[in-house]
Amino acid sequence: MLLHIVARGRIGRGPEAELVERYVKRLAWPFKMTELPDTGGKMPPVEPGTRVVMLDETGQVLPSRDLAAKLEKWRDGGVREARFLIGAADGFDDAQRAEADVLLSFGRATWPHLLARAMLAEQLYRATSILANHPYHREG
Repeated sequence: MLLHIVARGRIGRGPEAELVERYVKRLAWPFKMTELPDTGGKMPPVEPGTRVVMLDETGQVLPSRDLAAKLEKWRDGGVREARFLIGAADGFDDAQRAEADVLLSFGRATWPHLLARAMLAEQLYRATSILANHPYHREG
């Protein structure tokens, strides 16, 4: 199953980009990153067999194991792509939220978009590591 991050804004070079790259390089699953301008730009078409996850402050706060279980269920159920959307500064409107399969939150704090991208990359790596029984994930 393809893990696809579609993010508004360009990450450019810097510590956030390096952090994203650090986790993306470790992914054993197919991965794609699509960057769109802050406004406009064309969203890649959503093909059949795609699940859409929007990062949104109103979303569910999922523990890492729960995110891993969701990815496992989708993968084993024949889902071809899990698409993770990171919006622009104003996030998503109600109509866009209604189209998502999952609204995912990294807590109620407001996170800079570049940091949210790094956090998402890390959580995808962590989830796939959990599913591979890799020792990266540790629980207290």
